[in-house]
Amino acid sequence: MTGAEATLDPAIAARLKRTKDGLVAAIVQQYDSREVLMLGWMNDEALRRTLTEGRVTFWSRSRGEYWRKGDTSGHYQYVKSVALDCDGDALLVEVDQVGAACHTGQRTCFIADNLGAVAIERPSRIERH
Repeated sequence: MTGAEATLDPAIAARLKRTKDGLVAAIVQQYDSREVLMLGWMNDEALRRTLTEGRVTFWSRSRGEYWRKGDTSGHYQYVKSVALDCDGDALLVEVDQVGAACHTGQRTCFIADNLGAVAIERPSRIERH
């Protein structure tokens, strides 16, 4: 950019519903297998970088700084698409993940304790009341 700071497209920014800290949840999913990899947080600048640079950038709530997945670990996330949900309060970032997505070294962050939810089969016929 020449003399001007890059900003998130105002049309996109206007659609976001942020937390009081100015953040939006970003769910990261492997683009081809649909595996849910992780949840991170983005502010407007992190989203702008993600949309324009082709690699996923987050805002670290604990460190108070930007971090681009893979810069220190080598576990890169290459952007395939970014979608905003109907309420404007969550992003779905589809990526091509290289290596582990989780800071624990696991492929996905969603391998922890199963909470024991009751799983049932969908009825063949659903009655509407």
